[in-house]
Amino acid sequence: MNFRTDLALESTEPARQVRRRVGGCTVTRIEEGKNTYVTLEVKAISDSIDSNDALLKLVAQELAALLPGEGPVLAAGLGNRAVTPDALGPLTAERVLATRYIKGEIARVTGLGGLRPVAVVSPGVLGCTGMEAFEVLRAIVAEIRPAAVVAVDALAARSPARLGCTVQLSSAGISPGAGVGNSRPRIDESTLGVPVVSMGIPTVVDAVTLARDLAGRADPEKVAPRGASMMVTPREIDLIINRGSRLLAMGVNRALNPTLTVEQFEELT
Repeated sequence: MNFRTDLALESTEPARQVRRRVGGCTVTRIEEGKNTYVTLEVKAISDSIDSNDALLKLVAQELAALLPGEGPVLAAGLGNRAVTPDALGPLTAERVLATRYIKGEIARVTGLGGLRPVAVVSPGVLGCTGMEAFEVLRAIVAEIRPAAVVAVDALAARSPARLGCTVQLSSAGISPGAGVGNSRPRIDESTLGVPVVSMGIPTVVDAVTLARDLAGRADPEKVAPRGASMMVTPREIDLIINRGSRLLAMGVNRALNPTLTVEQFEELT
């Protein structure tokens, strides 16, 4: 039986998973060939506030370990800004500090010299732009030649218990839309020519996957009427997207430019 999920944690055998506890977070590491998947299982993002930024610091630490130690980075927020469960990437991009232009006189006046160059983009979706996200990113990468790309996108999970409670980081890149049956061209090192680290939080469960998981079967007429695929998302999805985008964005900011505090990043963005 095939279950639709973007989470490596749900598609690999437990024997291949290395777990550890860090404060109130369970960190699971999975190695698949040259690819690494790191999953952080936390309390519901919508129900708890990371008051001391412990989770944020952990996200930054794990992301930094997957990225090259130096060189410019392109941060890409994938997804559709107008669809709440899919808006995680674009909203994250809005909170990532672009620093690639801060040099020379601007750096002297602002006192922000010495920052790692970061470029930020939200490539949109095919239905809105007429261009695949991969096509947009490939053109940008060819022009600015970053050392790596950080791609942020909403994910699909098999279990509803993981929605808004899981953060996944991966050095394997990402296939946008794969978890919801709308797979787009893959974004990874083989297609862009530079390392691609993906980040995401699961925000939806496929209705067919949910029905099969709970009842062992799925009546197509009930879970996919008229052949229309349906997705299930929590009622607090707005809060998950808002808090989740801040978590991932500040994780990216801190991983790339740790000399600035979260408060400074929030002021600057």
